[in-house]
Amino acid sequence: MTTKELSAACGFAPAVEAEAREIAGIFTGDLLSWAMGRAKEGDAWFTVMGNVNAVAVAALADCACIVLCHGAALDAVAKTRAEEQGINIFTTDLPEFEAGFALARAMKL
Repeated sequence: MTTKELSAACGFAPAVEAEAREIAGIFTGDLLSWAMGRAKEGDAWFTVMGNVNAVAVAALADCACIVLCHGAALDAVAKTRAEEQGINIFTTDLPEFEAGFALARAMKL
């Protein structure tokens, strides 16, 4: 599944649309240092961290996208940086586990 297909498949709202990326896996977690060392290339990262540091970690880990859960907001600086870095960001009111499970179902994992 690609990031372009994510909204239709799971109902996540796009907050920053960048070049389509293939989603290879799922990572959930809100601790930035944990994500930095454990998120894998191509992961959809489910978190509540909508700040510029999360964008930096997503770029470093080469995540396919960030999905902000629990209705978490994306701050203006993070949005600008995500646009500059080409990081896809989506939002959902779902908790991380439920949002990740929705993606796993859509990907038939």
